[in-house]
Amino acid sequence: MKPKPFRPEKIGNNDTYVRNMSDGFAWHRCSMRTLYADTDRSQVVYHGNYLRYFELGRTSLMRDLAYPYLEVEQSGFLYPVIEIGIQYYSPLRYDDQAFIHTRPATLERVRIQFDYIITHEKTGEIVCIGFTRHCSINTKGIPVGIDKKTLHLWNRFPK
Repeated sequence: MKPKPFRPEKIGNNDTYVRNMSDGFAWHRCSMRTLYADTDRSQVVYHGNYLRYFELGRTSLMRDLAYPYLEVEQSGFLYPVIEIGIQYYSPLRYDDQAFIHTRPATLERVRIQFDYIITHEKTGEIVCIGFTRHCSINTKGIPVGIDKKTLHLWNRFPK
C-alpha cells in the first residue's frame, strides 16, 4: 500500500516549518543522518529505531517552540507514551540523510498525540508514517490535565 502524497514546501524563509501541499497541514522539520549503529543485519535501519527518531522530532519541535521537555518535567508534568503506531514504506540505510516531520495532532483533556512523517532527504520518498499518544501525569503518576505551556505550544504551532 502506498502512502498518501507528501509534498512539503517551506513556510516563510525558514527550513524549520513546512506545509504539506497535498493536505494543507503544517509540520515542524528537523534533519538527521543515520548511524551505522542504527542498522541491523540486513543493513537497513532497525525498525525500533524509528521510535527514537520520532522522539528526536518531538523534542526538537518543543525546543524550537521554546518549551523543551526538560522544562515540562521541571514544572511537575510528565507525558509518557501510552500508544504508538507506525507504517513502514521504504528503509533508511547507513549514512542516509532524513527529514523528521512532526506535528501536534490531537489534544484532549489528559492526552496528546503527535504525528510523524519521515522522508529520505535526497529522494523525498516517505520512509514511514506514525504517531505517539501521551498521557499527562504528575510526578506521583496520577493523570492530570494538560499543563498550560503545552496548551500554549498547541496554539502556537503554525496552522
